[in-house]
Amino acid sequence: MGKLATIDVALDEMLVNLAAIVLRLSKPEVTRTPEARHALAQSVHQYAVCAARSTDPRVHELKSQLEETLKPDLRIVAINGVKVS
Repeated sequence: MGKLATIDVALDEMLVNLAAIVLRLSKPEVTRTPEARHALAQSVHQYAVCAARSTDPRVHELKSQLEETLKPDLRIVAINGVKVS
């Protein structure tokens, strides 16, 4: 294995480990404040930038999982015009 391939594998492993950390930090009990949500969004964006150059499918799957954490939870507020509590 060449030096560049060795570096690529090491970087992919680092990205997998980083994603695991960011996923743990993305839990609702950790990201309660707007500042924490903003920091999470920045971390996910930076991860996506780094992951774009990776060829490791794990990195791309984790990128998708991280991006999902930024989507707001949807909830039903009305059914047929009747407010649901």
